[in-house]
Amino acid sequence: MDKKAIKTFAIESRKKLIEEVKYQASLLGITAKGIAEPVEKAEGIEVYDIGASNPNTIYDEAIKQRKNLVKRINEKGFDNVVEEVAYTWFNRIIAIRFMEVNDYLPTRVRVLSSETEGKIEPDIVTEASHIDLDFTEEEIEQIYLLKNNNKLDELFRLLFIKQCNKLNEILPELFEKTTDYTELLLSISFTNEEGVVRQLIDNISEEDFNDQVEVIGWLYQYYNTELKDDTFKQLKKRVKISKERIPAVTQLFTPDWIVRYMVENSLGRLWLEYHPDSNLKDNWIYYLEEAEQEPEVQIELAKIREESKNLKPEDIKVIDPAMGSGHILIYAFDVLMQIYTSAGYSDKDAAESILKNNLYGLDIDDRAYQLAYFAVMMKGRSFNRKIFTKNVEPQICAIQESNKITDELINFVADGDLNIQKDLRYLVETFKDAKEYGSIIDVNQLNFNYILNRVNEIKTDYGADLKTMKLKESVINILLPILKQSEIFANNYDIVITNPPYMGKNGMDKNLIDYLKLNYPKTKSDLSTVFIEKTLNMCKNGGYMSMINIPVWMFLSSYEDLREIIIKFKTFINMLHFGRGIFGSDFGTTSFIIKNQYINGYKATYRQLFEKKSAVDSIKQKKSWFFEERDDKYIINQNNFLKIPGNPIAYRANENLLDAFVNGKELSTLADAKQGLATADNNRFLRFWYELDIFKCGFDFKDPISAKNSQMKWFPYNKGGDFRKWYGNQEYMVNWENDGFEIKNIYDKKGKLRSRPQNTQFYFLESLSWSKVTIGTIAFRYYSYGFLFDVAGCSIFLKQNKYYLLGFLNSKVCEEILSFVSPTVNYEVGHISALPLIQSVEEEESIIKIVKENINIAKEDWDSFETSWNFNIHPLLTFDRHHIERAFNEWKSFKQDIFSKLKSNEININKSFIDIYNVNGDISPDVEDKYVTLNKADLLKDVKNFISYSVGCMLGRFSLDEQGIIYAGGQWDPLKYTIFVPDDDNIIPILDTEYFEDDIVGQFVEFVKVTFGEETLEENLDFIAQALKNKGTTSREVIRNYFLTDFYKDHVKTYKKHPIYWLFDSGRDNGFKALIYMHRYEPDLVARIRTDYLHKTQKALETTIAHNDRIIETSTSASEKSKAVKAKNKLVKQLEETKKYDEALAHIANQKIEIDLDDGVKVNYAKFQGVEVSKEGKKITKIDLLKKL
Repeated sequence: MDKKAIKTFAIESRKKLIEEVKYQASLLGITAKGIAEPVEKAEGIEVYDIGASNPNTIYDEAIKQRKNLVKRINEKGFDNVVEEVAYTWFNRIIAIRFMEVNDYLPTRVRVLSSETEGKIEPDIVTEASHIDLDFTEEEIEQIYLLKNNNKLDELFRLLFIKQCNKLNEILPELFEKTTDYTELLLSISFTNEEGVVRQLIDNISEEDFNDQVEVIGWLYQYYNTELKDDTFKQLKKRVKISKERIPAVTQLFTPDWIVRYMVENSLGRLWLEYHPDSNLKDNWIYYLEEAEQEPEVQIELAKIREESKNLKPEDIKVIDPAMGSGHILIYAFDVLMQIYTSAGYSDKDAAESILKNNLYGLDIDDRAYQLAYFAVMMKGRSFNRKIFTKNVEPQICAIQESNKITDELINFVADGDLNIQKDLRYLVETFKDAKEYGSIIDVNQLNFNYILNRVNEIKTDYGADLKTMKLKESVINILLPILKQSEIFANNYDIVITNPPYMGKNGMDKNLIDYLKLNYPKTKSDLSTVFIEKTLNMCKNGGYMSMINIPVWMFLSSYEDLREIIIKFKTFINMLHFGRGIFGSDFGTTSFIIKNQYINGYKATYRQLFEKKSAVDSIKQKKSWFFEERDDKYIINQNNFLKIPGNPIAYRANENLLDAFVNGKELSTLADAKQGLATADNNRFLRFWYELDIFKCGFDFKDPISAKNSQMKWFPYNKGGDFRKWYGNQEYMVNWENDGFEIKNIYDKKGKLRSRPQNTQFYFLESLSWSKVTIGTIAFRYYSYGFLFDVAGCSIFLKQNKYYLLGFLNSKVCEEILSFVSPTVNYEVGHISALPLIQSVEEEESIIKIVKENINIAKEDWDSFETSWNFNIHPLLTFDRHHIERAFNEWKSFKQDIFSKLKSNEININKSFIDIYNVNGDISPDVEDKYVTLNKADLLKDVKNFISYSVGCMLGRFSLDEQGIIYAGGQWDPLKYTIFVPDDDNIIPILDTEYFEDDIVGQFVEFVKVTFGEETLEENLDFIAQALKNKGTTSREVIRNYFLTDFYKDHVKTYKKHPIYWLFDSGRDNGFKALIYMHRYEPDLVARIRTDYLHKTQKALETTIAHNDRIIETSTSASEKSKAVKAKNKLVKQLEETKKYDEALAHIANQKIEIDLDDGVKVNYAKFQGVEVSKEGKKITKIDLLKKL
């Protein structure tokens, strides 16, 4: 099956059909802007002005159809009706295509194509005069007329509509009589190569339709692609999902092999339980054999199975309450056919019985229902050629709302019967706005037969006045569907199988949120988890529920109550845990079978079909793993889950680790694990520390009172961060001035506090921390006093044994426990609080010693980078002070030794805890290099960092006289800079030619000379240039090109798009660049850049251009002239660029802009961007003074 072609066709068809429907509506004076009145009107005739020379005239029947169309638009809105009509014709076109390919059309004549290869004209057009489609005399005459006049597309349209009307006799739910308004809006052609019909015939292989009803599901899914994408865009703008759009965004088509797994292990298993001698499972390749059970469990199973050994095929009721286009029902049909035939039924009797007795389905989407109805009928037809003549009505329906059922209609039906009246009022209330709630609605069992008998009396009562006839019509069209769906809702089923809708709270409107709070408080966070609760309730005692779902319910604390119900009162049979990839880059999926009956001690089978929790594997790969002999099968008694706090579905749990939950102490009893501050506006309240005035930053405070009394504004903030163990991720500051007064007083328009300053009693305390969201392995870090912490930088607070605990948390034993307690990307406070800690007196001292050493190693590594507030000096300056190469090699050797030491320490910690938890042989103590979070020496990276440090010295942030941050706000002290004097005006030009004494390359060369000596200067410059590998024939050229092209990119990356050095940049021609230090900015700086540097640069460019002109005029050397021409062209471009830049600089220079470091880089940087420059008679242009971030 070519899914790419199917997807392209479906998406494009929707666009074309919508466009055509809108165009046809416009011919009737109907557009999105409004509904026009006819410009002329008489009996049986209306004329509409369509803005063309020939107005559009409609007659008789078309006038009635237009009236119905207008009524529908007033009810549902223009766009919704257009969408409805488009999908109606799409469904009919693909249905007819399926039927003609499989020779299911009663006429046996193709409608959209031809049996003759290469023939474009459909056979229905060729054989029009010989086909019996109940033509009237007028239509027969019209057929001959159209054919004789070669108006074949018009003929095709007439025949297509007649065929649809004829199919109403056998498939009434899909092919409604098209004398309604949908016929008015149909435009169809077989001659248009770009039209829907030709694209379907030409681009999708017949093989994809041949006995493959699955193609209908894929077409339906892909048809909704753009609607789904558009709805998600609206979601990002916080627009709630309307009930009309719920189907498009909540449905995902289930891969065929997973459908087979779900059906075979539920429906198939049910049959095999009561017919153990059946060989049917030989056909079911996705059926998982039951694990070997303990003797007492086998006795219980035998007893259960004996009670229902006489189960007959026609007794089995299977439902998909979110059936979509019927994919699951179709395979359930196949398995039921096998069950029937094994019981001695003929194919034709079995097919009819399945449609009548076995299959049930619900969905909120009318279009999906049409396709599901069509799919099951086609499946029935494949086994019974006469199924269309049997008047079989499948037990599936699109959920309808009761909103149109009036008291008058209820009283009419009840006819004085108070019981009927009461029941109908109950159903009306139950199904109000039912499209929004769908299958999660609960319906009580009523006396439906009694009500239906009354409805049948009304249907067969032909003597009635006009008012009664209208009420009767409402009974048939509105009430009867409600009664049908009510019965399906009220029943219980042997098998419930589904792929539920997926929608979190963010997409729900208030009505749905309130409904879930009231009716599904345990599972309300997502519709998919609500469906777990609902489908279990739909299941008969002893029946099976099978589902594919997101795995959040298995582990998150918010679903603990649901898990407890399943573990204590139901029985897991088996599960395929897929990880990510089944539905693209999703949040993971799992498919499972649950028996709606508790069997104490039953051992279920679990398969983990992923290797890394963050990896997105293909569906093909997961299918392959299913059949491979892999170490991914786990057999476990679900009672073990109750040993773990929170009862996670921890199927991978090792027996000894499970015992640790019994023998160890729950972490929550030893320490407090907490979530921290939610500011509600991080852009306003958070900064990277290096953006700020260091004298407004308060470090190392041990309590809120001393922090408040310090009158500091900014304090260290633990925000989680990258994977890093032991120490680090100390980058942020939070505005907690005056005990967080601003944050504590940020309210929305309704007066509700937006921020959440929770667990404030733990602020500033020593802690251990982890990042809540972690794609790979979790890592824990030590934080000293002085930090506030974020919701994502969850923290643990304890007074004793913190080093022992940190050792455990960063051990592979803890990693293994967390892998089955929470194998998602989220590590909640509840997961960490539930960890079992076993304390060992024998091992404690050595573990604490190693952990302290690890913290010190990690701290030294973190502080070796200038982005740490404890940075002192670039590490290359702590080794050989003559040869940079030697210094680097010594640094490299040092880092390798430290790396090896940390790795060895981590292995020893693992060995200790493996012994303590008695899991020798189950967990390896070895640590891969990639999980040792220490930076190794890297030549290119370290040379670039050295250059960055040198620039910091040039601008005065650092000094060779003293270590640490020398200037980052406050008073400038020139006495701190004697060995290497920083640039006096805070402006360092970066040009492709050395026009200025304080040129950046000249300053860098001087820096290398001062730090490593004059004797080895050239050798050291060569080493640096070789490491950089930029263009250039000399080391100075290479270094200059690095500063011109790469330095600022590296700086922006190092400082995470919050650069502290700003690059004034005229543009891509490198006419002018100058670097400044944000903390030394003064309001007149831009003016000084302009007069002292830009204008001098322009003069230098003009002089050089003139020099090249003289060479061009006087030189006798062709090559010299050519070089001069090339150089001049470049210089002229640079000069022009600087002139435009000068206009923008002048504009800002005159304003003398102030900056406030508290506002952060982004706000201050923006003040120099998008400067509007205008010249008389020309468009306004915007120029950025600073290099774009």
